[in-house]
Amino acid sequence: MKTLFALLLLALAWDASGVSPEIRYFRYQRPVENLPSAANQACLVIDPAIFAHAAPQLADLRLYRAATETPYVVHLAEPIANSDQQVALSNLGQRGGQTVFDAAMPVGSYRDIELAIAKQDFIATVTVTGSQAQTAAAETKLGSFTIFDLTRQKLGRSTVLHLPRSDFRFLHFRIAGPISPDNVTGLTILRLAASAPRYITVAASSQVTQKGRESVIEFAVPARTPVDRVTFAPGAQPANFSRDVSIRVVPAAPPKTDSGESAQPVESTGNLLRLHRVEQGHLINEEHLSVDAPQGIADGATRWSVIVENGDDAPLALNSVRLEMMERDLCFDAAPPAAYTLYYGDSALSAPQYDYAALFAPQKDAAQATAGPESPNPAYQPRPDTRPFTERHPSLLWAALGAVIVLLGLIALRSAKSSAPAPH
Repeated sequence: MKTLFALLLLALAWDASGVSPEIRYFRYQRPVENLPSAANQACLVIDPAIFAHAAPQLADLRLYRAATETPYVVHLAEPIANSDQQVALSNLGQRGGQTVFDAAMPVGSYRDIELAIAKQDFIATVTVTGSQAQTAAAETKLGSFTIFDLTRQKLGRSTVLHLPRSDFRFLHFRIAGPISPDNVTGLTILRLAASAPRYITVAASSQVTQKGRESVIEFAVPARTPVDRVTFAPGAQPANFSRDVSIRVVPAAPPKTDSGESAQPVESTGNLLRLHRVEQGHLINEEHLSVDAPQGIADGATRWSVIVENGDDAPLALNSVRLEMMERDLCFDAAPPAAYTLYYGDSALSAPQYDYAALFAPQKDAAQATAGPESPNPAYQPRPDTRPFTERHPSLLWAALGAVIVLLGLIALRSAKSSAPAPH
């Protein structure tokens, strides 16, 4: 009995130890090409094909120099320096028939700022000046900008001021137009990218299907492939438009929930705007031809439907629609003339943790390496089953539990008989 209990406890407690990467357990490989001729930092673009065959979040991606694992880091090609930041307004009022106010700006650089205007159907001009001291007599003019809301004409709205890159501690605003001080409710510094964003195409299509008032473009996206935005290339006509866009993402093979119902699709919305015209004496040049993609990366392949709402207008002529991902670069310290190879396709691995990633500093003169064509790893062999014993043999566990219950029952019955009083 004691032996049976000991074996049962051992089966329940035993588990496989953590797994380590080995070249023979990777399904796929890609050679690293265009390496520098001398020791230097090298970076290569991770293309969408790698995501489809790698584990989620590239957890199993490894770089080898011959048979030696080489540390690396994956980083976005356009890191965000800071997030959107609210700024308080001061001295809000009217002067000379115009709405005026000031804003104390945070330390550092900024560029695009957005005014919160609680009003519709207007066109106004905002003149912005900057200074390093709130009471300084000398101010630098940063420009005059048109803000508008053309809701009645179904031509959208823009209250973003595209300033030149600035670091003035104080900005001073003067609004000429039908905007009262009560209409100005806030100011936001929009996030400032450290460099121009770089995107690569995941999928593209020029096949547009008309369904009533909607233009629908459909895509198939491989498993685990990130999509960060959807970009449109409209034709020359119409010259001005504002169209709402919705994006719907569903699994290519819809999974079932515990209740038997299909999983809910992931959705997002946006707006396409192109406006080049003179309105009430104001020249307006505004374009927004990309919308953010829904958040989240599916483990399986997905089907994307991009829907443009045309309303009563003629459908937009779309030359192409692209699903794009922000460029992700893999960087490492190359030591020629050694050859390097990327390996992936081992779902048992977890993401690596390298000191190199924690201490990484991008170099301006980093070599632009490339990933060669994908091929099956000729040394591949399936990884041994390292699941816990109880997961690999659930029937034995239940049999052991059943045997224990039967034995406990027999022991209880035997004890009951032996403790019964003898008959008189």
